[in-house]
Amino acid sequence: MDNVISLFYIVAGLVLRLAIPIAGTMLLIFILRKLDARWQAEAEYKPLPTTKVECWKIKGCMPEQMENCPAVASALPCWQVNRLPNGYLNENCLSCKVFIEAPMPALQIESRSL
Repeated sequence: MDNVISLFYIVAGLVLRLAIPIAGTMLLIFILRKLDARWQAEAEYKPLPTTKVECWKIKGCMPEQMENCPAVASALPCWQVNRLPNGYLNENCLSCKVFIEAPMPALQIESRSL
């Protein structure tokens, strides 16, 4: 009887020291893989095509101003073309009617089966 109790304590100790941490690690791996798969699927979403806001028409720019404006020839919106060298938006763009009223880009979500 003493040997059975000793064997039980050894098995219980092994379960506590090995099996539970391994099971916890496997559960964590499973959760992180599911999360990674979800993030990878979200990364494949493509923005819906939008029409470029023609700011020069809204602001009423003269033809001379349009010739010197890099936003006219670019496919990007004017506030993206006129970014500062450090990547920040220009202060004038933040209060501009064209920037404030610009449509928000949307993602095209495709249905997927897992």
